[in-house]
Amino acid sequence: MPASHCTTTDIIRSAEETLKTAEQGLEDLIKGPPERKLSGLRNLIVFGRAVTNVLQNLRSIESDFDAWYERYREEMRNAPLMRYFYKLRSKILKEGLLETVTHTYIRRLQILEDLTRFGPPPPNAKRFFIGDNLGGSGWGVRLPDVL
Repeated sequence: MPASHCTTTDIIRSAEETLKTAEQGLEDLIKGPPERKLSGLRNLIVFGRAVTNVLQNLRSIESDFDAWYERYREEMRNAPLMRYFYKLRSKILKEGLLETVTHTYIRRLQILEDLTRFGPPPPNAKRFFIGDNLGGSGWGVRLPDVL
C-alpha cells in the first residue's frame, strides 16, 4: 500500500518490522553460525538504515514530522559511525561490496588442552585451523576422490 494510504499506526508497524529484520541481522552476526555472519551484517546495515526511510513516510501524513525528525537527522548526520554505515549501505546496495576482515586473538594457547575441546579428530583429518575467513575453527579433512 502506498504511504499516502497508510495510517501513522501502519507506518510505525512497518518501521518496527524493518527494525526486527535489522535486529535479526545483528543476532546472526553475533550468535549465528559462521555461514550466516556476513548475511547478518548485510541485513543489519541495509535494514538498519531502512528504518529511517520507512519512518520518513510519516512526512506525508503528520504535519509536524519534519520538526520532530530534524533533531534525529542532525544527530545521525553528525555521528561518524552513522555516516560510515550510510556509505557502507550504499556500497552494498549499489556495488554488492562488503569488505570484511576477520582476526583471531589468542591470549593463552595450550594446544593439547585446547584441542580436546573439539573432541577427537574425524576420520581423514589432516590439519586443524583457527580463525578462517568466517571466524571459524576446526579440522581440515581429506575427502575421498570422487569422479
